[in-house]
Amino acid sequence: MDQSPLVDIGLPIALAIIMVGIGLSLTRADFAVQARAPWPTVVGLLGQLVLVPLVGVGVAMLFDLAPLLALGLVLVAASPGGATSNLVTYLARGNVALSIILTALASVAVILTLPLWFDLGARLIPGAAEFEVAVPLGQTFGLLLGVILIPVTVGMVLRARKPALADRLERFVGIVGIVVLVLLIVGIVLGERDRIVDLIVAVGPAVVVLNLAIIALGGLLSWVCRLGRSEQIAIAVEFGIKNTTLSLLIAFTVIGDEEVGLAAAVYSLVMYVTMVGVIYGGRRLMRTAV
Repeated sequence: MDQSPLVDIGLPIALAIIMVGIGLSLTRADFAVQARAPWPTVVGLLGQLVLVPLVGVGVAMLFDLAPLLALGLVLVAASPGGATSNLVTYLARGNVALSIILTALASVAVILTLPLWFDLGARLIPGAAEFEVAVPLGQTFGLLLGVILIPVTVGMVLRARKPALADRLERFVGIVGIVVLVLLIVGIVLGERDRIVDLIVAVGPAVVVLNLAIIALGGLLSWVCRLGRSEQIAIAVEFGIKNTTLSLLIAFTVIGDEEVGLAAAVYSLVMYVTMVGVIYGGRRLMRTAV
């Protein structure tokens, strides 16, 4: 599928800017705190990289979605937490340092795990193999290295050496993320305008179920692993807020199919609606903490 220069060039650059923002929010102190008590990080990271994608594959199969829509759902589930999870965690009175560390570590780890989960989904989802849709490991690894690992490192170096500049840039990065996401969703709607309503009706319920299921999974997993309430909130938010910009980048530039990106576009809207409830619940939970 032919893409415009805005997608081919502008989208990777925009995502790289967003990932610089994640790096800008990281300090050595964040790593030191989690290193002294690594269990919450281990729980959150393993859940994010293993259990959440597994739920995504299950939901896609449960709803018997069209193959490309189902693969898009798996792609969303296998993506890391989004940068706005840190803000939502703060508003919900969760552990912000844990949220930041999980976002950064998962963003780097998915360089390896995301292609593997997508490949598994393509093998398990009925009819997906007929479309010959895949995420090539080498191409995806190179892309994610350029738009995730290097920008995060740049952001961390700036934070360490120029903290005042980092504070100013961090606000700018958040605006870029919102603008890019809105433009991508508009682009998908225009590209699929002849059948957009039918596609949203088809994938919408599955997206809602996925979002609610992984939020609940984050809270339950944290509770079972005997984490504190602030950690439970952070992990639930981290599971529920996805880096849908990354999902859309892969759908557009690697896979080259707007239908695969539709689940990410719908999820982008759903996750912020449900997070209103999570923020309310988190604040109430922390008020009743003994």
